[in-house]
Amino acid sequence: MFRNAPPPPQQDTVAIQPPLKKDSLAVPLPASSVDPKLNVDQIDFTYLVAKSKVSFKSKDQDINNANVNLRINKDSLIWLSVSGVGIEVARAIITRDSIVVLDKIHREYSVYSYPQLSQRFNFALNYDLVQSLVIGNLPLPQNPAQKIKNERDYLLLRQREGKVMVENYIGEENRKLKKLLVVEQPTKNTLKLDYEDFTTLNNFLFPYTSLITLDYQSGSDGHYYQTLLQIRHNKVELTEKNPGFPFNVPAKYRRR
Repeated sequence: MFRNAPPPPQQDTVAIQPPLKKDSLAVPLPASSVDPKLNVDQIDFTYLVAKSKVSFKSKDQDINNANVNLRINKDSLIWLSVSGVGIEVARAIITRDSIVVLDKIHREYSVYSYPQLSQRFNFALNYDLVQSLVIGNLPLPQNPAQKIKNERDYLLLRQREGKVMVENYIGEENRKLKKLLVVEQPTKNTLKLDYEDFTTLNNFLFPYTSLITLDYQSGSDGHYYQTLLQIRHNKVELTEKNPGFPFNVPAKYRRR
């Protein structure tokens, strides 16, 4: 689906069509600097409420067009309710410390820490990255000293944090993040993202469609895998009113 993929992944890896254009995000052309004071348009809010369709494909799971109710308390927590055939099948809450998932069909629950998930995918993950991917903001704060350059049809902002290199591809006209490439060194594991269907929402441009691809080499078996996530929002609201985040683990649920 994306360019410059790692060596061929395992056969249970899947892709979402259509593929993006063949030009590479990873190989920049010669670029010239633009106004260093240029600010990337960021979405600000207190609470976000959305009704969405989500598809998730990995070596272990295949979820197609699930109905998801999404609620976010900015910089604090993300709440998800997943429904299928008219009933809630799963619920999850993502906080700054962990992710808890309820499997309502099998009456089980799972708890994941970010270090655990980072080790599983061999890629550094944290709450701020997850939230930014969902709402379309920069995954790292913009530093005034960081230069923004012209790159084909985009403005390119390169950032680095520890072993992670981030390339933000920004629309020239609307100053919105359009594409994202995150590469972790020295593994070369990559996270790629493409935002589409921008719609005005409370004076902000909000991406109603996003495609996320994580290509990584497993730290346990050394094989290459691919995980894909597609989000299509049907309705999004930014509000000052707390929508509620009901979540509890029933006593009869077994921990996986």
